[in-house]
Amino acid sequence: MTARRLHRMRQTLERRQPDLQVLLDQVHKPHNLSAILRTCDAVGVPRAHAVSRHQDFTVHRAASSGTGQWVAVETHADLPAAVRAVQGQGMKVYAAHLSEQAVDYRQVDYTKPCCLLLGAEKEGVSEEGAALADGHVIIPMFGLGASLNVSVAAAVILFEAQRQRLAAGQYETPRMAEAEITRTLVEWLHPRIAERCRKEGRPYPALDEDGGVIWTHAPS
Repeated sequence: MTARRLHRMRQTLERRQPDLQVLLDQVHKPHNLSAILRTCDAVGVPRAHAVSRHQDFTVHRAASSGTGQWVAVETHADLPAAVRAVQGQGMKVYAAHLSEQAVDYRQVDYTKPCCLLLGAEKEGVSEEGAALADGHVIIPMFGLGASLNVSVAAAVILFEAQRQRLAAGQYETPRMAEAEITRTLVEWLHPRIAERCRKEGRPYPALDEDGGVIWTHAPS
């Protein structure tokens, strides 16, 4: 670890957008999941929520080029619980879903707290998901295909959110609390130490200027 790499990680966290998140309902193909997480990292989405029948919610490292580890994934038992968790943080949920109430994805104001709901690869957003969402968005299609791949659709919509937030200056100052930035740096740089601290109920250690661990009390 070098001071330069630590600075880059801190700078990345200072550009994260805590009130811009993604909710994946039954998106289980590893390459799609990994591609979506890679886009999340690129636009500053710090957290994705996932509902899946599969116990092993796997990130395919080859597809994500390692970026999947920089985006937290919070799993939920069912879709209503996931939507409640997101809405409880003050975010509106927009489902990528074709319906009579759907609007062009560019008409949504993504500078406000929001979460993008994406459905399974074949079925798309479920009826339950569509009903729980605060609104529906679509990507206009002018070809013979009816829709885009879920990871491509996620990228299109999230980069529109990035464009709007850049124009609004929302990447210019840190939007994550300093304590959360420091905590995340420890988890990124020293995942084993972070896991041990969580298991033992101890606070995370501090970091020196090169990202090294500074123990206030030596670990047992």
